[in-house]
Amino acid sequence: MALVTMKEILEDADKRGYGVGAFNINNLEFLKAIVQAGEEEKSPLIIAVSEGAMKYAGVEYLSEIVKIAAKNASIPIALHLDHGKHFEKIMATLRNGFTSVMIDASDKPYEENVKLTSEIVKIAHAMGVTVEAELGRLLGKEDEVQSDVAIYTDPQDAKRFVEETGVDALAVAVGTSHGAYKFKGEAKLDIERIKKIKELVSIPLVLHGASGVPAHITKGLKEVGVDLKSAKGVPEEEIKKAIGAGIRKINIDTDLRLSFLLGVRRYMAENPTTFDPRKYLGAGMEIVKDTVKSKIQLFGSANKA
Repeated sequence: MALVTMKEILEDADKRGYGVGAFNINNLEFLKAIVQAGEEEKSPLIIAVSEGAMKYAGVEYLSEIVKIAAKNASIPIALHLDHGKHFEKIMATLRNGFTSVMIDASDKPYEENVKLTSEIVKIAHAMGVTVEAELGRLLGKEDEVQSDVAIYTDPQDAKRFVEETGVDALAVAVGTSHGAYKFKGEAKLDIERIKKIKELVSIPLVLHGASGVPAHITKGLKEVGVDLKSAKGVPEEEIKKAIGAGIRKINIDTDLRLSFLLGVRRYMAENPTTFDPRKYLGAGMEIVKDTVKSKIQLFGSANKA
């Protein structure tokens, strides 16, 4: 089927109380693994592309392979720009058929965030494209997004922001962070804050920085020479609580990168004479697919397509 809007996917998730994964891609292998997982689990999918991925692979290339994947798929798929920081790059995604864009002006003062977000909403809505924005700020670094401070989303500000911008989905800061090193102590999200925001706004809420950094992945990586030391992600129980409180879109990037790395490194360690990229990249794809399937089951989107 053709690409659908993220709004269409998230409205059903909001109505039925489940979460949908937004899985980042950088190349063909990541996309194939994610779509295969979605097909097998009968789950809607949000394919996310960052500005860093656009720089690496090109917006035209990424948009075309996702369109082809969606055309041949039996599940609804949206193509989403993750953390759009630059006007010209957001426009490039709109020109290339993305069905959803994120304008991330969360590092700007409130009024400037409203102004920049409202401009993108006006343009994107005229093209039938969903818009996500962010209020508050996540700690950490991933791809080309970085912050040295964490600013939790204020519920009253969230209500006002949604009313003033007309945005379709809102990313909130409630204790997650970007990257593989999310927590030093106890891993805990501000679930009550999510509930309060959900009471005040009528649109789907988004959780960024939600990778779990699974122990079996980090253990496997250590066995093949990759030591992530103190890496710690968001526990599955916290994700379940967040979805129960109103989170509908959950962003996953780090877990996919770690999974792919494990597959490739393990294959090369076990097959040191192999130089066929289809074999070692294929091994990476298999673990990414397994990871995506586990996320789909965790989020509750299996059998919802």
